[in-house]
Amino acid sequence: MAKIAVMGAGSWGTTFAKVLADNPENDVVLWARRKDVADEINEDHRNGDYLPGIHLPKSLSANTDVAKVLDGAELVFLSVPSQSLRGNLQEWGPLLPKDAILVSLMKGVEKETGLRMSEVIASVTGFDESLIAVVSGPNLALEIAQGQPAASVAASTNRSAAEKVAKAASNGYFTTFINKDVIGTEFGGILKNLIAVAIGIVNGVGYGENTKASIMTRGLAEISRFAVAYGAKATTMVGLAGLGDLIATSESPLSRNHKAGEMLGKGYTLREVLRRMSQTAEGLSSVAPILQLAKAKDVSMPIVEQVQLVLEGKMDPKDIAPHLTTETDGPQGE
Repeated sequence: MAKIAVMGAGSWGTTFAKVLADNPENDVVLWARRKDVADEINEDHRNGDYLPGIHLPKSLSANTDVAKVLDGAELVFLSVPSQSLRGNLQEWGPLLPKDAILVSLMKGVEKETGLRMSEVIASVTGFDESLIAVVSGPNLALEIAQGQPAASVAASTNRSAAEKVAKAASNGYFTTFINKDVIGTEFGGILKNLIAVAIGIVNGVGYGENTKASIMTRGLAEISRFAVAYGAKATTMVGLAGLGDLIATSESPLSRNHKAGEMLGKGYTLREVLRRMSQTAEGLSSVAPILQLAKAKDVSMPIVEQVQLVLEGKMDPKDIAPHLTTETDGPQGE
């Protein structure tokens, strides 16, 4: 059996640990920061704070001891808030098995540096890119935890690493495909959050399906232009990691980014939204660094720019519009 560590017992970390544990070829241990969460997983096979009503596999164990969780792990899945990753890795670094594959389950960019999570992993740990992978796709945690059929993408520059991750992260209800486009797969997961916030805003305002469909379509062109400018393949942006994730995140009440946007659309300030959110909405912290990266490549992102103005309290949410660009439709806006 493959020894697998999952670092982070929030909703997505716990859900993905369940996905892995539901593959009988895996031996999965979940790292939880809080002892009460670990105890509940081990004793009651639940994580009530993050996945209420979900029964976890009895084979899934949890521990607060990082050394014990990482000991002998062949695959290490990382599922912590994006802004915490660097600090966590600095602490865990000496304990990471040197031949393990490190897998990012996170969809954010580091505020200070603008680095994608795989880049932060490489920078802090010194691991070669051949031992780093990312997983992204239309993956709303609760639906997957319920066993509803879903799919995702494992990307690595090393095909064999991607295949190993995909094999471990596939079972009767969850299928993981592979590609080598790490940049596109990762940016797809990051950028769709920004459009999901925009759609949440207009939903909160009370606008209907035409407005939301317009923003989703224009948003896909916008984020595709950005990703391609940074080396992604256009085809990735219309696959599971791009369009698929955008559709799932933009309309679902289970999406934290959509929920955050909806609250902004109803008139809550950013501070109020952050105070009311029980879990991190990565899109909110990604807006500023993504716009900085867009400026560096001279990429126009009018929808994301408007989201930033709403976040800063400089634009009335009802003034968000999907039609402030003259570029035509298409994956790259061409």
